[in-house]
Amino acid sequence: MSKTLTSRAGLAYSALLALGMIIVIGSALGFQYIGGYIPCALCLEQRQPYYYGIPVAIVAALTAVAGMPSWITRALLAIAGIMMMVGGGIGVYHAGVEWHFWAGPTTCSTSASSMTQNAGDLLNELSTIKGPSCTEAALRVLGLSMAGWNVIASVILAAIAFMGVKKAG
Repeated sequence: MSKTLTSRAGLAYSALLALGMIIVIGSALGFQYIGGYIPCALCLEQRQPYYYGIPVAIVAALTAVAGMPSWITRALLAIAGIMMMVGGGIGVYHAGVEWHFWAGPTTCSTSASSMTQNAGDLLNELSTIKGPSCTEAALRVLGLSMAGWNVIASVILAAIAFMGVKKAG
């Protein structure tokens, strides 16, 4: 395959990966800030691979645009793919906690209340309000919690990343 085609493939897969990750994390943030679903400790943990993976995918796209050696783009895509696999693993763990297959971490609290809209009480509430329990799914769509949907999204995004590794080579 010519250098131009591998560069285009690297750009296409990197851009698709970054866009997919942005959509997933944007949806989670939308559910939190628009829908009012307060994330539990494991929900927040599942976001970490996206927060780190988005910049990696963007840098991979930039390396393809700059015409850098394809191994750099492929390595960055592989790193982002591994991050998505880790995110999927955390999602499987969280979904198992929700279905009571195994115990969750001790960092998960058992109750949550909504945050105040009063700025004067905000600092006090930040130190006293705990997220909801990791053992109860706040929302299920088609039988899957958000953790379950994250597993699906993570697997798809990892597949995109690894296809990009192969095609950009």
